[in-house]
Order: sequence, then C-alpha cells, then structure tokens
Amino acid sequence: MSTPSPEILWTPDRREAGDSAVAAFARYVRERHGVPLADTDYAALHAWSVDDIDSFWSAAAEFLGVRFHDEPRAVLGRDDMPGTEWFPGATLNYAEHALGPGHDDDVAVVAAQEDGSERTVTRGELRDLVGRARAGLVRLGVRRGDRVVALAPNTVETLVAFLAAASLGALWSVCSPDFGVRAVRDRFAQIEPVVLVAVDGYRYGGKRFDIRPTIATLRAQLPTLRAVVLVPYLDPAAELDGTVPWAELTAEAADLEFEPVPFDHPLWVLYSSGTTGLPKGIVHGHGGIVLEHLKVLRLQMDLGPGERLSWFTTTGWMMWNLLVSGLLTGASVVLFDGNPGHPDLGALWRLAERHRVTWFGTSAPFVQSCLRAGLRPRDEVDLSALRAVGSTGSPLSVEGFRWIGDAIGEHVQICSVSGGTDMCTAFLGGAPTVPVWLGELSCASLGTAAVAYDPAGREIGDEVGELVLTRPLPSMPVAFWNDPDGTRLHEAYFDTYPGVWRHGDWVRLTPRGSYVIYGRSDSTLNRGGVRMGTADFYAVVEGFAEVADSLVIDTTELGAHDEGELLCFLVLAPGADLTEVEPRLRRALRAELSPRHVPDRFLVIDAVPRTLTGKKLEVPVKKILAGVAPDAAVSRDAVLDPDALAPFVDLARVSTGSSVGTTSS
Repeated sequence: MSTPSPEILWTPDRREAGDSAVAAFARYVRERHGVPLADTDYAALHAWSVDDIDSFWSAAAEFLGVRFHDEPRAVLGRDDMPGTEWFPGATLNYAEHALGPGHDDDVAVVAAQEDGSERTVTRGELRDLVGRARAGLVRLGVRRGDRVVALAPNTVETLVAFLAAASLGALWSVCSPDFGVRAVRDRFAQIEPVVLVAVDGYRYGGKRFDIRPTIATLRAQLPTLRAVVLVPYLDPAAELDGTVPWAELTAEAADLEFEPVPFDHPLWVLYSSGTTGLPKGIVHGHGGIVLEHLKVLRLQMDLGPGERLSWFTTTGWMMWNLLVSGLLTGASVVLFDGNPGHPDLGALWRLAERHRVTWFGTSAPFVQSCLRAGLRPRDEVDLSALRAVGSTGSPLSVEGFRWIGDAIGEHVQICSVSGGTDMCTAFLGGAPTVPVWLGELSCASLGTAAVAYDPAGREIGDEVGELVLTRPLPSMPVAFWNDPDGTRLHEAYFDTYPGVWRHGDWVRLTPRGSYVIYGRSDSTLNRGGVRMGTADFYAVVEGFAEVADSLVIDTTELGAHDEGELLCFLVLAPGADLTEVEPRLRRALRAELSPRHVPDRFLVIDAVPRTLTGKKLEVPVKKILAGVAPDAAVSRDAVLDPDALAPFVDLARVSTGSSVGTTSS
C-alpha cells in the first residue's frame, strides 16, 4: 500500500528549470543521440541513464567537456561489479579539468577563517600557485604514483598542494589538523608517503593549537618521507627544524603542466572511519572522480561560471573533495576554516551574504543547531543570491526541512543528499527540475540505479529495505589500499548481494522517485518484528528542546530469538531534568513511532561518542554493551572524544544479562 504524498516545499520555476544544465543535457541527448526526451522530464531522463549506461556516460562525458588526451576505446570494457572497467585506453588529468575553466581574472577561491580574515584568489593566481607548488614537488623528487599527504585545514595552500600533486599523477591524502598523532599515522603509514605538507597550527572556537610537536612525531613515524613542507598558518613566522618552508617550495614560477594518466589511475586515498582496526584506504581514480563530480555538480546542482559554492567541511570529510571539485564547473568555491558556531551560529550565514553564495552546503546537525537556537538568517542577512541549501552527514529531520523553508526562504531548493566516502559523491539528492517533498531526498542522480532490497534480495517499492546500487558508478573505488586481490573490497560491498553494491543504509523508494533514508542498516532497531532505522528515533527525541543529543541502542544480538533492552542515552540541554522530560519522550515515541519503540531505559550521558567526522558510534557502543572489550569494539583514535565511551564501558561492567544484552524468555 502506497504512503500518501507529503507536502511539497519547493517547486521548480518553469523558466529556470528549462534554462538549467540538466534540461540542456536532455536536449543534447535528444538532438545528438536521438533519444526522445522532454527537457524537464527528469524521470524519463533518469530511466534512460540507468537502462543504457553506455550511451548515458558517453553522452555525459561529451556534454560535460571531459578532456581526454588519449581517446577511450569504449565506455565500458567490463560492467561487472566489482571490477568495472571504465573508458579503457583513455588518459586525462583531474587537475587540468579543475584549472582549465574560466578567465585569469575570474574568482576561483574565497578562503575565510573564523577570526574574520579572508583571502580571494583568482583563476590566474591559482594557476600560478599550482605551477609553483608543482615545480617545488618535482624538486623534492615527487613523481607519478608517489604519495603526497597533508595535515592541513580548509585553506588555499591545501588546495594548491592537492592540485599540484594531482597534476603530476601523484596520489593525494589529507587529514584534518585536529586529528591525533595515532589517527594520522594509522592512515598515512599505510600508503608510504614521500612528502608531508603540514600547517604549524590551527584555530578553533577562538583558541589556537600549535601542532608542530605532532609534525615532529609523525616525521619520526613515517620513514618513507623525503621531505616535510611547513605552511605557516597560525604564525607567519613559524619554523620547524628540518622542514621546507612553503615559501621556498613555491618560490619559483613554472609552467603549469599535466601528466596524462589512465582513467582509473589513483587520484586520492580517503579512509573509512577506522572504528575497528586500521582505517581502510579507499582509492578513487582521476577519471571516475572527474566524470562523477562534473555530473553531480553541473547537472544535479546546476553549478557553473558565476556561481559560488560553499560547503562547511573539514579536510577530513569527503565533502571537502566534492567542494573543491566545484572548480571543475567554472564556479567559485568558498572555503571556511574554523568553528561554524564561532562567534555564533550566524557566522556562515553572514559569510554567505558577504560573498553572494548561491549554493550553501552544511550538515544536518548544523541545521538542527540553528533550529534549536531559534535562528532566522533571513531576518538578519541578505540571502537573495542563495538558491539552494544542501544537507548531508545524517538524515535531515522534517523539522530541519521546515526550518530551511521558513528561516532561510521559500525560494530556496532544499537538497538533502546522501552518498558517502566510499564513492566520494552524493548519489541521492536533488535536481533543478524535480520538486522537494517534505522529509525526502528528491531523486537519484543520473546514472544511479538505487533501489531497495528485501532480505531475500528482491527489489521492493515503497517499503523499507537495504539500499543497493544495481549498476556501477564511475566513482566507485578502483581499489582498497593493500588489497591486491580485491578480497576486502568485495567483502565490504558485494558479499551480501553478489554483483550488487550494498551501501549499508535502510531506504524507502517512493512512487514519486524520491527516497527516505532511515539510518544505517547495521544499527537497526528491531522490536517485536518491527524494523526501524535510528533516524526516525532521533527525529522524535532530538525534537525536544531539553535534548541536546541522543544515542539509541537495541542490545538484541544478531539472529537472537529473544529481545534485549532498548536503551536511549541522552545528552540533556542545560537546566533540563530527566524526570520531567522522560514521560513526554515516552508518549511521543509511542504515538509517533510505535509502542515497541519506547525504550526500556533512558540514561543521561555527557556526550555521544562520535567518529572523527562526527558520525554516531552506534555499532561499536552496541558491541561494548554486549561485553566486547572496548579496544576490540572501536579504535579510540577513531573517536572524536574517547572519554565519551566511558559510561558505556562502565555500564557493561556492572550490568547482567537481564539488563543489558539478550534476555531469557
């Protein structure tokens, strides 16, 4: 039985939809390839894009202006998953695509810091800086295939170092400077870097943090390093013995050149959260990222010359990679480094006003924080240039959708998007020709065959199931690092449904072609046979002003016949009292979810344990409560605040099988 259609919060303007890049692409496909598509019939365009992936990706590469040095022999050599072979024989370079569009005097980058300092870099200046950094890396002996790593924030220098490495065909990897020594070492040591680019320190929340001791320790623990380049970010006069100053690396002007590399040649290494064992090194290729990011940024987000894209992110989150890829479209990118709530939650909205941002990206928790604070940016700043707000990191609540429409503007397209580090893209989100329904992700991106499977591997509609992709995308990992036979890659995504990518989320595909994400499928609440994602639970609980944060754990063991406890851990707002709010929480959960989803216990904690990129550690906490040793359940170096694990360790220690874990019938 189909669920009723929710309220429509935003409808495309007919003229603007017709002028969008995705409408122009539909015309291109119709005129050049003879496919009968209406300009703004997104459903028909999407159906063609997944039914005929050869023709779609060929047309997309043509329309989006992918520049091949050597032309491909075909679109697909193989279409099996894993092991898809894209554009065999083709060579290209990511940095050439990022630095190619636009005139020298066009703005390429606006870089802002939380202290209010800002820097604007034109296309010509960026090309000059990358040419200089490239020459500096060559002097340090960097060649194609070498690894260049960085411990650096979201700044111009970080972007320049990345593009310089990519232009050489070297691999790039970056960690945010607030990562601890072990977290950085566990990532970088795997890939054996030859050069480390590092800042002397960073600012956050009005405080200064000198990380030169961290750099010195890392230098001793990364024996493959030939050089460390020091960027004086915190202190212009900063020095560190044995390092190459950034000014020296970039001292000599040089022609900008680009090494043509095969389509699947590694571009960068991203990392899994590393909650158990070493973080997995996820390798993406030059061609796959160029093509997928151009598709998402140009067609789904309608970015191009004259547009300004911002997305609040650190360099440790894959959204940094997507943000800087805005350069591929000729748009300007607005970088921000620091605490988005410093000196107050209006900082990013004032930045958007100042620089006439057209596409503003953030996270669902940031939206929730603004909502809780009663912020109404439209009353404080001029956001008339803003046409879209993106949210990711976790499902955006219904209240979050309403807040954007009310507090930002009814004219703004609300783009709740989902994807992830695995593919370094957002493959569910929005399009300029598709409405926004309350609480839903409007559509799958072109070329994305995203459906829901039941436990038997059958496709289901308008029911909650496993999110899977039945056709390949070009930005799927080309490999995991140190996984020569592909075993770990196969186990990560293809073990459950052979030949089909299992993403690890619960999803419902609606009759409208929109999607609703219900949370990670490995942390599902299953009460009395009723299965529900944690996102629903958090939407109810965190809608209370008295609740600052929460974590829900179903302690039922996998495959057990007997149910364990359902525990809800609460971080209370200042002045809130559990005895007062608990009865109201119970009533709300009973009414809005089901009686089965009312927790057995509510417990107060100081902080919810999260990964370094801010995701709730639901599965590791469940393991700890089941009696797994903390160090076996989660690597403390993968936890933003390791002390946040202590209450769960203590609870597991004092609890019996009747209070935590499975219960006897």
